[in-house]
This record gives sequence, C-alpha cells and structure tokens, in this order.
Amino acid sequence: MGVTASVLAIDAGNSKADVAVVGPDGTVLASARGHHGFQPPKVGIDRAVDLLADTVGEALGRARDRGASTDAIEHVSACLANADLPVEEAELSAALHARGWGRTTRVRNDTFAILRAGVDEPRGVAVVCGAGINCVGMLPDGRTARYPAIGKISGDWGGGQGMAEESLWHAARAEDGRGEPTALARTLPEHFGLDSVYALIEALHRGTVPYSRTHELTPVLFATSAAGDPVARYLVRRLAQEIVSMSTVALDRLGLLDEEAPVLLGGGVLAARHPELDAHITAMTAAKAPKAVLSVVTAPPVLGAALLGFDHTGAPAEAHARLRAHYAG
Repeated sequence: MGVTASVLAIDAGNSKADVAVVGPDGTVLASARGHHGFQPPKVGIDRAVDLLADTVGEALGRARDRGASTDAIEHVSACLANADLPVEEAELSAALHARGWGRTTRVRNDTFAILRAGVDEPRGVAVVCGAGINCVGMLPDGRTARYPAIGKISGDWGGGQGMAEESLWHAARAEDGRGEPTALARTLPEHFGLDSVYALIEALHRGTVPYSRTHELTPVLFATSAAGDPVARYLVRRLAQEIVSMSTVALDRLGLLDEEAPVLLGGGVLAARHPELDAHITAMTAAKAPKAVLSVVTAPPVLGAALLGFDHTGAPAEAHARLRAHYAG
C-alpha cells in the first residue's frame, strides 16, 4: 500500500455532499460528490448518515484503487447542514464516528467550512446567505461565535427563501390594497408567465407552480430593486443590514471588532455579487466595523472542512499550502 490517508473531509449541504480523502502532505488522494442533501430533520439521523455513507464509500474506494490506505484515517472533519446547535453537532459527531471512518471525528455546522476555506488561519467571521442565512466566527484558540440560525424563532431575517417570501408578502398587499404600491406585484407573477399576484398565490397554493420554485423570485427582487422600485430597494437594504449586524456582533464577541479581521461572504445570494447589495454591505461595514476586511469566498467548502481537519492533526504549513493549491487549480 502507498500513503495512508490522514483526513476524511466532508462538506454536506441541503442539496449535495462533497467528500475528499487527504494525505498527510496535503495531497487530495480521492474525492466524490453525492447529489443528495444532508437533512436529518426530514429523514432522521440514521437515514441522513446512510445517504452520506454512500458518497464517503465512493471516495474511500477511489483512494484505495489509487493505492492509498484508508484503514487508519486519523481524523474525520465533517461540516454539515442542519447541525445548527452544539447539541446537534455532538449527536452527529457520534453518529458519524460510529461508522468507523476515522480515529477521531468532529462535526461542525457547514458555515464553518466556508469560513475556514477563506482564511489562512482559523480566525475571522463568515456570513452565508443562500436559501437561509447564518454567521459564524472563530479564533485559533478554539473560541467561536455563532447563532442558532433556525429561522424566525431564533431572530433570523433574510436568506434567499426568506427574501422571496417577503417579496411575495409585499406584492400581495400591494395588489389587494393593504400595502403600498410596488412593481413586485407585476414582476413576480410575470416570472412564471402569470398576470397577477392572485394568480401566483393560487398557483403556489394549489401546486401548479411548486412552492420550491419560490427561490427563483430572489433574483427578480434584485432586478426590480435595481430598476428603482422603493419596496424592493427597502428589502435589499434590510438584507444588507442583517448581514452587517450578524458579522459585527460576531466580531465583537470574539474581540475582533477593533482590529483588522476578515469578514467572508458566501452562499448563492452573496456570491451572485448584486451591485446594490454589495454597495450597502460595504458602506454599512465601514460604519460599524471599519477595520473589517470584506471578501467573497470562491473556494469550495470541502477545502474548509479539510483545513479544519489539518488544524486538528497539526499538519505542517506545507501541507496546508498543497491542499489549498489543489482547489485553486
């Protein structure tokens, strides 16, 4: 046998899972992608881990085919969607460890993967705005800052799905007279080839337009805002306020507010680089956290999971650099 794998890195979101088998020198020995989400709240922990195990098995099999030993992997570093609370991270760590993939196992919320992928050391804050919204921060000594990020009951506002629903709320009230006029009452139904918000409400309620397609309305909101609609512009500005509020509080909790520190932005809504949203975030961050250094994460989150694994194993700087170079290429 050749090299023994050191880290099994897993990044599993709501719609896909990426797995990488990494050698102690930072070489990616094998990888695999599963086209299923990691959703224990919907299918239960055992079934969610079973689905994940298929992708893990594929990656481990490929590593063995290439001559690597996977019998004594040192650490499993898994960043998983729906691991929103520390108690859930502990439960999932136990469930993954029971599969025997590595000597030690650590599960974190998947936002930590995006943060670690974007920094050279585990120090900074990341805000992710995809279907939902979340923010985490961490320091090299292991301290973290985080939110439950479960939705409205934990104080959250925003995310792609939340923005779509807010847009529909304002459009419905504009059309029936309860709210102020907005072009969203025209642009949202037009997206689905419908002539009124009422027709869109009926289509969503009766399933002729699947409710899962409401996420398509978030780009419509941004386009309507860019065209000057006051209600749409209010929603975009409020999203920026939420993003900056989350990041500023996390920086303060970690004692980073008064020193230069990275604030990383990730997720589909932020990666789309909407000019208006970007401008608001930049201006508000300059006012609330002037020393923060904003950037958008483009590296794949599985890199962050692997780097967190290397933080655990104490891999040398050269291994970190080789691993990062693999994903940069």
